[in-house]
Order: sequence, then C-alpha cells, then structure tokens
Amino acid sequence: MKIIIHGGFFSESATNQETKKAKQEALSSIVTRSYTFLQEHTALETVVFAVSLLESDPLFNAGLGSQIQSDGKVRLSASIMDGKTQRFSGVINIEDVEHPVQVSSKLLNEDDRVLSGEGALDFARENGFEYFDPVTAQRRAEYEAKRGGRGGKGTVGCVALDRYGNLAAATSTGGKGFEIPCRVSDSATVAGNFANQHAGISCTGVGEDIVSASLASKIVTRVTDGFSLESAAKKSFLELKEFDGFAGIIGITSAGEIYHQDSHSYMVWASFDVNLQVFN
Repeated sequence: MKIIIHGGFFSESATNQETKKAKQEALSSIVTRSYTFLQEHTALETVVFAVSLLESDPLFNAGLGSQIQSDGKVRLSASIMDGKTQRFSGVINIEDVEHPVQVSSKLLNEDDRVLSGEGALDFARENGFEYFDPVTAQRRAEYEAKRGGRGGKGTVGCVALDRYGNLAAATSTGGKGFEIPCRVSDSATVAGNFANQHAGISCTGVGEDIVSASLASKIVTRVTDGFSLESAAKKSFLELKEFDGFAGIIGITSAGEIYHQDSHSYMVWASFDVNLQVFN
C-alpha cells in the first residue's frame, strides 16, 4: 500500500519560510491520515478522502481558499479515475460547493460522467451537496488588490495503491486566478489526471501546457507499454521541455514504484508507504 499527494506549485514556498513550514506540516498530516485510511479502504475511496482534506485546507488552491477568476467568481474543477474499472469522472467550473472531488466521485457511476457549469451544480444540489462559499478573506483581499496569484499554479492531487493492487488518482483545482471566466484547466481531463491497472498520475502546473503534452495519460501509457515510471516521466518531461512547459507530477505503479518530477523546483508533495516523506 502506497500513497502520494501534492499541493501544487507555490512560489511563496521558495521565499516564505513560515508558509513553507505550514504547508510541510499540512501535507505531512494529510498524507499520514490518508495512509491510515488506506489500510481499511480502497485506493478509489482513499484518493477522494485525501483530496477532500486538501480541499478543506486554505493553504492550498482547491476548494476552500481557491483563486478568484477575473469576473470575481470562484469556479472549481476536479476529477477522479479508477484504475481498476478505467472509469473517469469530473466536474468543470462548478460553483458554490465545498468538495468538487466528492461531486466527481458521485458521478463515477453515472452514464454522463463529466459535467460543467450549471449542469454540474444542479447535479450536486440534487445529490445533497449544499451551498458553500470557498472565498477566504485573503483571496478576496488579493483579488481586490488585483495581485492574487497571476500565473498561479496551484492544484492538489493524490494517487493511491491499495492492498488489492488497485490504483486510483484524483486531482482538484481552484484555477490560476484572474483567468478568463470559465477557462478549463487540465485537472478534470485525462491530461491532468489518469489511472489504469498499471499506473496512476496526478498533475499540477500550467493547465494549457499539461493538456498540450497530454501528460498524465501519456506517462501512464508508457508505463503500460513497459517503461518504468521514472523513465516514462523523464521522457515525457523532455517532450514538455520542447515548448517550455511548466508541470509537475506524482505517480505510483501497480508494482509499487512511486515517483514525482517537476519542471521547476518548488512543487510541494508528500508520500507514505512504510515511511513518511515530505518535500517542497
């Protein structure tokens, strides 16, 4: 059993030691709780659990504390993929919910499994997800000052391998801040979140770059074709470099290989198998 989580890219992590420490502690706590949860639950249940915890922490740009788009609204995107069934579900630009990853999970057994905008919100309300305002005072102040994370690259994600050998991946984002309303990120696509019976990947970074590289699905496909996770990631990042792409990934294979890579040096992540590792 293994689990790895990420908290996206944060420029302040490289400069603000207090913020860096807080994020390290949060990641350590969340990955430890999630590894304990994994002992008695499936990989699919665990990635939803872990990402829900990340969405509840305002240190990260997903759920509570998400970035505000240029029209003053917060729109959230999230997805999950079950490596065992190879089913993918997600929500794109959903408003006024606390846990978009849980709405994504609810969609997994529906015929229509990726919903956007009003349709996603209607589905959430019909299934008991109540109104929630994800805007924090800090995000509102940043928005009013027109400085709130231009070029921000915050996303959260989790990949887990359970005791049955099954994999799952989940990714959630609050966007990059000040984007054109309803811009679509990679987080609710197979470019940013993908798993099958061989590997699972969750991405963070510039969504447009990740989509252009088809990054998560490409890495998983290469592992399926016989690459190690490390070699698959390295080859894919070389291709990403051709157009100066900005991304980071976390991943696990069915054989238990666990790996992370980024194009820049301040992706925040934590993993747990037998031992806890936290890095940012």
